[in-house]
Amino acid sequence: MKTIIETERKCPECQSKNNQHKRGLNRSGTQRYGCGVCGKKYTPEPKRREYTEDERKQAIKMFYSGVSGRGVGKFYGMSKANVYNWIKKN
Repeated sequence: MKTIIETERKCPECQSKNNQHKRGLNRSGTQRYGCGVCGKKYTPEPKRREYTEDERKQAIKMFYSGVSGRGVGKFYGMSKANVYNWIKKN
């Protein structure tokens, strides 16, 4: 006997629990779903793509201590554009 455990997915638009289908992955790798009732595409639990204030301060400090923007980005696993944008704002 095969047991299927289904999580309760609910459309944020029409609140329907019926006819919810997988619709691929978004850029961060989180599963996307689509509602067959109203056609809304949604991600139930999206990943946070924001860096903490402490990470920003450390990246800027590292940049001003002589490390290139690319080096800072590689060290922290972020885009060098993030580092340059934070420096422009300060």
